[in-house]
Amino acid sequence: MADHLAIDLDDAPPPFSQYEAEFFLSSDGDIISHDHHLNEDGEALYRFLLAQSQEPPLYLVDILGTHTEYRTRIIVNTVNGVRQEHIEQYSITVTDFHFSIDLVPYIIHGPVHWSSPDSDPTYRGLMLRQITATTGAPNHSDEQHLAKNPASSSPKTITRNATKDEINVFKSDEYARLTAGVPPWENPDGSPRAAPQASRRSLREWADNYATSPKLLKEFVYEKVIYGWNTAKLEQAIESAIASTSYSGRVSVDFTISGAKICIRPDNRLSRTLSSTFYKVLLIIFLVYPFIWLFKRFSSRGGGRWEVYGGAYALRLLEPVGTDEEDLNLIAAFDGGNAGLPPLREPRIVQTEHGLRKLTGYREGEWFREWESTIRRCAAMRLRQEEPLKRTVDGPGILEGYDNHALDGY
Repeated sequence: MADHLAIDLDDAPPPFSQYEAEFFLSSDGDIISHDHHLNEDGEALYRFLLAQSQEPPLYLVDILGTHTEYRTRIIVNTVNGVRQEHIEQYSITVTDFHFSIDLVPYIIHGPVHWSSPDSDPTYRGLMLRQITATTGAPNHSDEQHLAKNPASSSPKTITRNATKDEINVFKSDEYARLTAGVPPWENPDGSPRAAPQASRRSLREWADNYATSPKLLKEFVYEKVIYGWNTAKLEQAIESAIASTSYSGRVSVDFTISGAKICIRPDNRLSRTLSSTFYKVLLIIFLVYPFIWLFKRFSSRGGGRWEVYGGAYALRLLEPVGTDEEDLNLIAAFDGGNAGLPPLREPRIVQTEHGLRKLTGYREGEWFREWESTIRRCAAMRLRQEEPLKRTVDGPGILEGYDNHALDGY
């Protein structure tokens, strides 16, 4: 008779569950974690970054209108028992309107995980920006030398500190990409710069590199970016629309992003203290922070920063036209014009300087066409509201005779 193995179900391992790491949100929405497990397990850190990157950052266009008023007041002083009066002039800034529009609903794709190319001056584990380069093979004419030293002819990878000029050029290009609305893997003019994941290490490998570091004040930063719209041109269009309402004050248009970073920091008392703005200010006031900064900057067990990876979220996605049935149907439906606002998340064919392309999402001009009348109405009615507008109907009521859509043919 065959023997049977009895299995006690109570001794079976528990079902797998994803590790829930400890974290909190900073005042600007960034995720900050001092979780001990994330600082010692690269796999846990990797999965935490993937999970938290699924949520896009908060993206708003903030519109502010102000003007300056000059006023006078009488100042009364008593000097040696004598009452003296003099007139003083002063100026104040008056807010006429202040509102914002939520742009998160217009994000149609992402995240695309991207990494900085090795040639970019970024933080790779030290407190200095570094560049990783591959040296070419030396030009040896002596064949006997090559035979004795075969390794000397192979390329070598070196990491060096970036120069000030290299950092300035990098920051300038980074700002140009931001305002032009191009992703991190493209040049400011939209031409290809590198592959989205251009680093020689994957996100998983960088997570392992961080987890194995013994530094006490290290930090891993995953940055979220939004691309797709030329915000510089859009700012000008919004300012022009408000100026058309006969408003003569100063107009400020800013595209703000919050909750754009995932920061992992060590689980020790000093690191947690520095994450608190209150305690950090106290350390600065009592002149303790400069010594901490010196330790963080120069000690081998001090600080280190990893700012190599991030996630990109698209407001519009432009792709080459394929030869499948779906793309051919889109080409057949292409009329070459912009008669009305298309569905936000349905692909369509558009004409670009590089020919026909498949587009998903709104271009900045299409978004402006949808919101132009609302922006004008909010400025004309001097709207002051903290809650961002999410729909065009969320603005103030329409004034009699002010509805442009009542015009025939508009």
